[in-house]
Amino acid sequence: MSILNTKLYTPPARAKVVARPRLLDRITEGVAGRLTLVSAPAGFGKTTLVSSWLSQHDQPVAWLSLDERDSDFTRFLTYLIAALQAVKPGLGDGIMNMLKAPQPPTAEAILTELHDEISSVVHAFILVLDDYHVIDAPPVDEALNFLIEHLPPQMHVVITTREDPPLPLPRLRARGQLTELRAEDLRFIPSEAAQFLNEVMGLNLSAENIATLEARTEGWIAGLQLAALSVRGRSDPAGFIEAFTGSHRYVADYLIAEVLEQQPEGIQTFLLHTSFLDRLSGPLCDAVLETASSQKTLEDLLRANLFVIPLDDERRWYRYHHLFADILRRRLQENLSSNTRQGSLSELQRRAGNWFDAEGLHHEAIRYMLAAQDFDRAADIIEMIGPVIRRSRQEVAMFNWLKALPEELIRVRPVLCAEYVWALISIGQLAFAEDWFNYAVQWEDAAVNAEARQKAVAAGMVVANEEEFRSLPMRIAIYQAIRAQAQGDVLGTAKYAQRTLDLSTEKDVLARGAATAMLGIASWVSGDLETAYRSFSTGMAHLTKEGSFSDVIGGTLVLADIRVVQGRLTDVKKLYEESLQLAQQQGKPVLIGTADLHGGLSDLCRRRGDLETAARHLEVAEKLGEGAALPEHRFRRSVAAARLQQAKGDLKSAFDLLEEAERLQQPFPIPEMRPVAALKARVLIAQGHLMDAQTWALEHRLSSKDDLSFLREFEHITLARLMIAHYEREESAEELLEVSDFVERLLAAAEEGGRTGRMVEILLLRVWVQQTQGKSISAMSSLEHALNLAESEGIADVFLNEGGFLQDLLRRLVTSSSEGRSFARHLLSLLSERTGPMTDSTQRGAASDLVEPLTPREIEILRLIPTGMTNQEIADHLFISLATVKRHISNVYGKMDVRHRMEAVVRARELNLL
Repeated sequence: MSILNTKLYTPPARAKVVARPRLLDRITEGVAGRLTLVSAPAGFGKTTLVSSWLSQHDQPVAWLSLDERDSDFTRFLTYLIAALQAVKPGLGDGIMNMLKAPQPPTAEAILTELHDEISSVVHAFILVLDDYHVIDAPPVDEALNFLIEHLPPQMHVVITTREDPPLPLPRLRARGQLTELRAEDLRFIPSEAAQFLNEVMGLNLSAENIATLEARTEGWIAGLQLAALSVRGRSDPAGFIEAFTGSHRYVADYLIAEVLEQQPEGIQTFLLHTSFLDRLSGPLCDAVLETASSQKTLEDLLRANLFVIPLDDERRWYRYHHLFADILRRRLQENLSSNTRQGSLSELQRRAGNWFDAEGLHHEAIRYMLAAQDFDRAADIIEMIGPVIRRSRQEVAMFNWLKALPEELIRVRPVLCAEYVWALISIGQLAFAEDWFNYAVQWEDAAVNAEARQKAVAAGMVVANEEEFRSLPMRIAIYQAIRAQAQGDVLGTAKYAQRTLDLSTEKDVLARGAATAMLGIASWVSGDLETAYRSFSTGMAHLTKEGSFSDVIGGTLVLADIRVVQGRLTDVKKLYEESLQLAQQQGKPVLIGTADLHGGLSDLCRRRGDLETAARHLEVAEKLGEGAALPEHRFRRSVAAARLQQAKGDLKSAFDLLEEAERLQQPFPIPEMRPVAALKARVLIAQGHLMDAQTWALEHRLSSKDDLSFLREFEHITLARLMIAHYEREESAEELLEVSDFVERLLAAAEEGGRTGRMVEILLLRVWVQQTQGKSISAMSSLEHALNLAESEGIADVFLNEGGFLQDLLRRLVTSSSEGRSFARHLLSLLSERTGPMTDSTQRGAASDLVEPLTPREIEILRLIPTGMTNQEIADHLFISLATVKRHISNVYGKMDVRHRMEAVVRARELNLL
């Protein structure tokens, strides 16, 4: 959406204006509060008063003149941010990007981000919202309420309005945070009326005439101005002044009729026939009126005080006073008919639309064509600018335009049918796109076959954009690929993505990028990660060439995920850093997706054991805010923060963050490699909440007997962890054999697919199994294998997460001649940083530092655990029941803060208890 700078223009104080120190002082005093409300009917000088006050103060000002279209929440926030950028350039750039997203974040998230950015402004400033009464949208009212309730101390809000906004005014009033100026305050007192009529309007009325006028108008400023314009040149002003009375609206109608009748016919025509325009310029009015002197007319009207307000310093754009415009429009509707020389109102609107179209101001052109109900011309413009709208991701605007057109008109326009499909898919309404897809398909042959086209034209088909029409088969193929992908049809996705490539040309960069990416998804789902990587890389190259940099960042996240699974963390680092450099090269505003890159770098650093740098990257991502994040990937930052907290040992915070990630996650065509639900299950296992974790496994229908697939691999590895945790409680030989077989199957599948990152984790599960089975030599061999795979890429997190049992094995490797001893030493160093080094003296004294000392029986059982005895064998050896052994072991785990036997043994050795 292009920004009209005229809406952000602060009206300058007029050269001739009535001094009103009593009101200006009240506004000045009110700046200490939150809100100044200037509320009165039309024509009471609200805007003039505020602009006069601003001219006497040197505080920075953010001014926004509102109109009916600002009732759209996105448009309101876009213009609000644009206004605030006059106070601090660059403020809210990220939020602007957020608002352009197909599925923007919640209003609360956006407003919180905006509040934080406003809070960063170091100096005091004023925000003016002029004509707030035109807003008719609860979301906008709620947004304003949120901002005022949480207003930073350096900001003050001024609202001018004809009616009170739905804000908590009584509460603000009770707190002393509200200054109010109403009609009774704004109306001219006799001395002000005299100054206005004789000095500003240049009359020479007697005190009696002034008093009568002031009484008749009740100090209503617009009424006095209209009366003054009517009095000019009359030989009997007193008689005229006595001739009217009544309400403000009646007086206005009467006086405007009087003012118009005093103007030459050409000026009357100009005023009436341009009154429908929201803003006026000389060339625009020339086009509407088919004349060539409108600029001079506008300047003359300004000098004559005929309710014309300039909107810029260059005097290129103007508007009529709202009260004046309202009455002019009513008279226009009454006077115009299709038989007049100027034509109907629709004809005037059509001329305005044509002018805006010629000037490249297509949004306004479409709006006037729709207002004129010239739907064919509006459809032509929409069709011609479709490629630009798609590239700039303005699918919401496209959707709203098409919704305003008659459906029967769209059905015979194949290009618009395809645009409707794109808009509906982009805003997440895939199901509603089906009908419009079918309408598009019926014209597909006409795009490639001359005979079919002749028949289609005879049947009523209309095409305005020939190039877009020729690409119709390709766009249909893209939709078929998207539909197949949404249905989980891998073969169909690949088939139609390839068809898209076959139908495209080198110029169809976006289409080729999308198609190659979808081919990558098809390979991804099947587990062919290297082919998926190549396809995605090709797609990203097309998008880079087209300048779709935010989409390139989205692709980078996918490519990085692939390399993580493959264990190629060096490539991951390079991907993130190159994309970050690309984002930074674009300058301001911050590119959407930049925050996601820092979130990815945070997760990479965590994987390498560098928690401090991981935390710094997350801080940068948080500072950039939601506006710098791709909506579909916003949940990933919460996941990265959760895994960082888990690495630090704060399992509760980790679980809470994962629940937040689940709330933020949106439907996405690319399957998630590490489902959030599985990550939550891992935290539950670490917390010892095995029943809850078991519920997760049952809900997802997971079994160690499942056929293995890449898409469920992470879940199956999580299931293996759950089985291990369950064995440590129950010690079933049958369960140990089952988990052993399961781990071996997982390892074979990961190795066959070249998924080295997964192999390292699975090998560590195998180490546990082999160690539990008493196969110490095999366990050490598997550990060495894992270390060798992990060392070159610095994969550390899976080792650090395994706890004490692995620490003991790593120590043994360090003292051996193993090739992995260097990396083992590095991992022990990282573990030491997290838990603190254990010296001999602290070891000797540590047993007394337990939360509760172990009983003699607990120590006796603890010393039997390293022998490899099962719980039943320990019970038999000590002539006690199995239940008693389990109870004592549970007590030992709790007192020593460990989760299973191997951690208990390692901890006992550290405490010199064995």
